[in-house]
Amino acid sequence: MRRVRSGVLAAGVAVLVMGLTACSTGSSSSSGGTTTTVTPINNVQPVTIDPGPTVNGQPVGAFNTLYTTVTICVPGTSTCQNIDHVQVDTGSSGLRLIASQVTLALPYTTDANNNLIGNCIQYVASYQWGAMATVDIKMAGEVASSVPIQIVAPPNFPAVPASCSAGFPGVQDVSDLGANGILGVGNYRQDCGSGCASVSANNPGLYFSCPSSGCTVAAVAVAAQVQNPVWLFPQDNNGLAIVLPQVGAAGAPTLAGSMIFGIGTQSNNGLGAAQAQALNSGGFFTTTLNGVAYPESYIDSGTPGYFFLDSATTQLPDCSFGGNAAGLYCPNTPVTFTAINTGPNPNGSVLPVSTNEPFSIANGLTLVDSGNFALNNIGGPNPGFVAWGLSFFFGRTVFIGIEGQNSAAGVGPYWAY
Repeated sequence: MRRVRSGVLAAGVAVLVMGLTACSTGSSSSSGGTTTTVTPINNVQPVTIDPGPTVNGQPVGAFNTLYTTVTICVPGTSTCQNIDHVQVDTGSSGLRLIASQVTLALPYTTDANNNLIGNCIQYVASYQWGAMATVDIKMAGEVASSVPIQIVAPPNFPAVPASCSAGFPGVQDVSDLGANGILGVGNYRQDCGSGCASVSANNPGLYFSCPSSGCTVAAVAVAAQVQNPVWLFPQDNNGLAIVLPQVGAAGAPTLAGSMIFGIGTQSNNGLGAAQAQALNSGGFFTTTLNGVAYPESYIDSGTPGYFFLDSATTQLPDCSFGGNAAGLYCPNTPVTFTAINTGPNPNGSVLPVSTNEPFSIANGLTLVDSGNFALNNIGGPNPGFVAWGLSFFFGRTVFIGIEGQNSAAGVGPYWAY
């Protein structure tokens, strides 16, 4: 799931899981933060790939969906709940939980007229709609206090505004999402920023005031918007790293890895030899493939595989004959590509950073039908873009630097690997 800044809309991919591009506008004002080494605490959060949560006794997850367990608490109390199978998404910002999975009585957000505040997140072919609430979030030894989040599809909440649904289906329950929620730990602090802080022609319409008569677009202060919880940690708040082991060409049924909070703040989260690339104003970098540059490429753990170009360009056949693999490539034998990723150096150097990245695409139908959920060589069409999805993360440490937060690599937003 990819959320895009500064009014740029990226093409997304709808394939088995919601590996889609979310669109919002505006940008948060931020200044370069400082990185302070603090007394070490547990900053390692387990993550897994598995068949997903169950509905009526049956798993509903899809391949290459990265999950973790998030603890939420009524703010300032020890009244807490663990919610498992929350998807880890580096392409969005903020925690969004399916209401049916939340048993706590949480404080919902209201405006000056005591109207509930609604939040809409749009993807290329779907949306999520729900109410704003406030929680404390606990992961590993880290705590983010009084964090605004979205509760998706709470009972008796006003109907989704037409401008949010846009004629697309909602991803409003566990079966549709394949997860109990989404944990957005991407490069940005909020899901919108200054564009949503005032009612104007530039307001993208992510937030709504919801009296009983219906919801209308509202201005919501930046601090009250859905927040990436990582930047709200008292320490280890300048980014994170996702670490996953490699899998073989046939994949693996399950996989366990780590999400490590902070970059260069503790002995276990240094950049080492990782090379950082700053993102442009839309959250993109440039991928060059077969001599053609695609300047709106992106990294996204919420996209399941490598999604790039189209069959006419790649010469890879689509899996048009296989319903379970619709939206994937199905070459008869694996095909290897080599791409070049290029972006500015976030430390301010005038020299850009470039890396060569080989990757392989195998037959999507064979892989999906294998029953394995961790697949490092699966992909499909994404015309005009290269999306480096979860397949890219296997066998690597991938760093996500958050906007305005400083580290040894420079000030975010950037990614490094």
